[in-house]
Amino acid sequence: MELRDWTYEEYPEFTDLPEGAVNLPTTGDEMGCYYAHDVEYAVVDGIRLCLQILQPVTRNSPEKKYPCIVFVQGSGWEEQEMYHLLPKLTHLAEQGYVIAAVQYRHSRQATFPAQVIDLHNAIRFMKKHADEYCVIPDQIFASGTSSGGHTAIFSVLMDDDDEDTNLFPGISADVLGVLDLYGCVTLDMPDGFPVQLNSGEADSIEGLLLGGVALKDHPDLVEQASAVYHISEEVDMPPVLIIHGSKDRQVNPRQSAELYQKLKSCGKDVQFYVVQGGDHGGSEFWSEEIVTIENEFLQRCIRKRK
Repeated sequence: MELRDWTYEEYPEFTDLPEGAVNLPTTGDEMGCYYAHDVEYAVVDGIRLCLQILQPVTRNSPEKKYPCIVFVQGSGWEEQEMYHLLPKLTHLAEQGYVIAAVQYRHSRQATFPAQVIDLHNAIRFMKKHADEYCVIPDQIFASGTSSGGHTAIFSVLMDDDDEDTNLFPGISADVLGVLDLYGCVTLDMPDGFPVQLNSGEADSIEGLLLGGVALKDHPDLVEQASAVYHISEEVDMPPVLIIHGSKDRQVNPRQSAELYQKLKSCGKDVQFYVVQGGDHGGSEFWSEEIVTIENEFLQRCIRKRK
């Protein structure tokens, strides 16, 4: 065989199989993904913030562009374990979505709404670098689990497009839809965090989010950080998909039910699925059935935009 710089198309296929060898057919459209580790998207107050990016790839279309899900890993608003769900997120990546998992400033570094501002800037970063990561810039979604669901919901309820917070002037943080997985979206529900014995106290997860204060002393801050108080018929919102476990001990599923009812009563496009027996996350939230539901929701949002 001649030694030269072969292109894939020109390279002759090996067909001289020895006896006993088995030829396995392929299409070239089998989906895998590349992983870009610790991609810095911002430095805020000296804090370096990174993305973990999963990029779909096939042999036939190595440069194809895909919609993007900007995903926030839940952490009770404290420091995130950024790599915890990456293996599960490949299930969505292999459906044909770039996944950008967002590190936010946690509650011991910055109070609400810093986490939402960070998500907005991560969305803007992915739009700015769309070509580099094979993203379709006008097909971006926000998603998150637990406290990340709270951040994702607030990303479409809060505007921070000013010079003090927008690190990418001229680039919008708008998204086509929101995936909220067992989000802790309401802070003033009496039994909203069933197994948290210090719920509502200054050292609780929600108290730390608001600056280390007791919630009963700061009802104004509680309302600011609870999604239902920001939703009305006049508020423009993209479609929302909510998924919550029926036996979630960390975040009462009534939080998601209340959010769904408020969105529905205000005429918003919203779907709500309850995972029977589901606790606070787990493999059942990444089943083929749920990934299919999410994919259908995302594709419907894309069609609606077109």
